[in-house]
Amino acid sequence: MGTPTSTADTIAQLRGRMARMHDGVPQLALETHPALAGLVQLRAGSSYAVDSASLALALMAGPSRTGSWCAVVGVGDFGAEAAYALGIDLDRTVLVPDPGDQWLEVTAALLDVVTLVVVRPPGRVPEQVAGKLAARQRLRAATLVALEAHPGDWPRCEVRLTTREPAWSGVGQGEGHLRSRRLLVEAQRGSAPPRRGALWFPAADQTYRRAEPAVAPARVVEEAS
Repeated sequence: MGTPTSTADTIAQLRGRMARMHDGVPQLALETHPALAGLVQLRAGSSYAVDSASLALALMAGPSRTGSWCAVVGVGDFGAEAAYALGIDLDRTVLVPDPGDQWLEVTAALLDVVTLVVVRPPGRVPEQVAGKLAARQRLRAATLVALEAHPGDWPRCEVRLTTREPAWSGVGQGEGHLRSRRLLVEAQRGSAPPRRGALWFPAADQTYRRAEPAVAPARVVEEAS
């Protein structure tokens, strides 16, 4: 027989299950890009906020790579090449680059038919509007990623992802080309301590992955004669 589960472990498991539920409905986990492992786990019916188009594409890449339909609303400068490099299936991506004043209606309609919607709101979204969309998401098990121009533009987010300390490499003294970019990504969920991780977006080989910690150079120790 196995060791009985302690009361503390049972409580922790129940709390984790409750945190993944809204209105009594479990939030199913969605495929999340490996570069974001340990920082965020996408779940159906939830909302996420990002300050970077690269992060928005990375969140979209997980479900898209497994065959889900996705949509992008209000992003006129959508980078098709970057999306393809991340593994996004462009044949299963609906683009509405300029919805105008109908952006909310378009977003709501797409949440009914696709797995994940990336939307760039034209400004700060009222709490009531975000609440209505959140209820629709839970009903349809759809996920929303808000590409914010300013922190807090989209309320009611499960996780807010922000980028810090971007550093490009590959250019010398007037020669060379930009080859890689290293970012520090911070994931904030409610009042919990933020999770941080360094990512290559992209790396020199044009892949998107976690950045390994720098390894200190080995020191040569001379033997005493």
